[in-house]
Amino acid sequence: MTENELSKVIVDTCYHIHVTLGPGLLESVYEAILYYELVKQGLKVDRQKPLPLVWDDLKMDVGYRADLIVEDKVLIEIKSVEQIAPVHPKQVLTYLKISGCKLGLLINFNEPLIKTGITRVVNNL
Repeated sequence: MTENELSKVIVDTCYHIHVTLGPGLLESVYEAILYYELVKQGLKVDRQKPLPLVWDDLKMDVGYRADLIVEDKVLIEIKSVEQIAPVHPKQVLTYLKISGCKLGLLINFNEPLIKTGITRVVNNL
């Protein structure tokens, strides 16, 4: 599957979760359920994957973690906040650069409509 095909599956799954549970739960709850649902669909999903930062020949494990990475192609950063801050898409772009993924989805489950809570972030896609 391409990044865009995976993105459609992920967005549809988020829609299903949001319609069922609504906004207001903890990020960790949405993450666990999204992980479960994507794996149930036969996708390879890494959860809380460490993202080491490499500078010259120095590999630093400095605590960066991707919430979910689907099929080693799409990075997902989950939020459950009142409003996405300008730093959040920048965080996703940084994670994309560090991970080598080309597509990131910033998903804020704390929106009345999930479609307004999803932001696509691309890195050389």
